[in-house]
Amino acid sequence: MTDSQSKFQRIAIIGFGEAGTILGADLVTGGCEVTTYDILFDSPQSRAPIRAKAERARVRAADTLADAVKDAQLVISAVTASSSGDVASLAGRHLHSGQVFLDINSVSPAKKQSSCKALEISGADYVEAAVMAPLPPLRLKVPMLLGGRRAEELAPALTQLGLNATYIAAEIGVASAVKMCRSVVIKGIEALAVESMQAARRFGAEEKVLASLNQTYPGMGWTKELPDYLISRVAEHGRRRAAEMREVARTLKDVGITPTMSSAIAECQDQLIDRMSEKGLGYRQDEKFSWRALADSLARAGNDDNPSR
Repeated sequence: MTDSQSKFQRIAIIGFGEAGTILGADLVTGGCEVTTYDILFDSPQSRAPIRAKAERARVRAADTLADAVKDAQLVISAVTASSSGDVASLAGRHLHSGQVFLDINSVSPAKKQSSCKALEISGADYVEAAVMAPLPPLRLKVPMLLGGRRAEELAPALTQLGLNATYIAAEIGVASAVKMCRSVVIKGIEALAVESMQAARRFGAEEKVLASLNQTYPGMGWTKELPDYLISRVAEHGRRRAAEMREVARTLKDVGITPTMSSAIAECQDQLIDRMSEKGLGYRQDEKFSWRALADSLARAGNDDNPSR
């Protein structure tokens, strides 16, 4: 690692789920010393598997958040939307001037602003990051929009780590607003695909529907991989994405807009996961996903009021 990169040589990642694992493994590969803490470390049932995952990634597993962040130059918060504020508050009790807290969680601008206030009491610098695409397959190269009073100054150092970071505002909340407003469309398309394709499959009309969509929106891939991709995102991460859409709904309410679509998207995502859980169906990362197979499994597993094929 060069002298210009040494500013963030010691990194702590709070949350070792999909995002934390990818970032941790890639930063270690890039020459950083990475430590992580996850609340699952505290559970007897989940402690061993998640610590083993950290070991495979060559990331040191800390017993507490305080231990994880004490020597870190950069602390990355990659937790659930519901716990992001609590993590910022807890980190604020243990960080100090000279450390940087990078909040990559998908939450409302108001929650990012609240987290910033809780964190900066410590003297550390708060930088918000809006992650604008799924981490896999881009990994460190996933686009991130940065905000915060020192975000412009720190963006080059984050870029030198391999992150695809772009400064957009000194004000906390602007980057998150971009992510939240974009999510109405992106996750809305996913929810529309879930609902439309399941119904079309029941009627035996999916090929005609897809052909019509492809004619109307050529180049998107409706007759190729797009439906599998859109529905797989909900099947794999629906619960988390529903929580993110509730943050979107809060974002809209904060500026006086009724979140009609955002609330419905969250409900659609939760419903698919609920149905899969009730029927004993799970997302298999070791198998190629097929939206048709999922729709057929749901249709066989339970008789609802929709027409059967």
